[in-house]
Amino acid sequence: MTNLEKYYNKFNEDHRLTTRHGQVEFTTTMKYIHDFIGENKKIKILDVGAGTGRYSIALAREGHSVTAVELVERNRKVMESKHEHVNIWPGNAVDLSFLDDETFDITLVFGPMYHLLTEEEKLKAFSEAKRVTKKGGFIFAAYVLNDYSVITYCFKQNKIKECMERNSLTDDFHQIVTDDDLYCYLRLEDIDRLNEKSGLKRIKIIAADGASDYIRRELNALDDEEFAYFIKYHLANCERPELLGASSHVVDILQK
Repeated sequence: MTNLEKYYNKFNEDHRLTTRHGQVEFTTTMKYIHDFIGENKKIKILDVGAGTGRYSIALAREGHSVTAVELVERNRKVMESKHEHVNIWPGNAVDLSFLDDETFDITLVFGPMYHLLTEEEKLKAFSEAKRVTKKGGFIFAAYVLNDYSVITYCFKQNKIKECMERNSLTDDFHQIVTDDDLYCYLRLEDIDRLNEKSGLKRIKIIAADGASDYIRRELNALDDEEFAYFIKYHLANCERPELLGASSHVVDILQK
């Protein structure tokens, strides 16, 4: 069993996306997926690194034809246990050879870019996503951002000395990725470079959750009406470029 599989055997992804800060991410991402689906359409969607199926199942319930690819067996079993109309495959984002060329209208690559550690692996994942997506179709790629990690882990949790002692950060506080890491944290310029090398055209990039991960306790203290106002605030501001780099997650919306 890989370290990634061990991690997700303990990590409850279903719970994360139903917390208040998780709801911000899910609501925002689904809003933009719907924008690119359009009205009164039923399309073919691929969810690569589908986890326990939060997005796959929601989209399948809307009547779309959804294929989910997931590496971790436990996550696939959780997804299968929900008995929804999702075509579930074991697989890795860097090898989708079991799927035909130009099959899907939208391809979601949400989990893989968190855990693929090298640029070569990320570009291979993009190559595979491009291959299976129809010409003119859309690829949604999600990332965890570097400065969110530095602020929350190094300073909020007071791990900065530990990180510097083990040479985890550059002099300008960018993660130094090693083979032992589970996550790869990027900056916007890193994402821009990946897009350029992959040959994909950015349509827009959004902060999936903005400030919500920093203020989990405060969000939990809001009543439902107040929380609805926060969602409204976030959706009104999630494309602002000056806020993107400090978000915990961004979603890059690309076109083949």
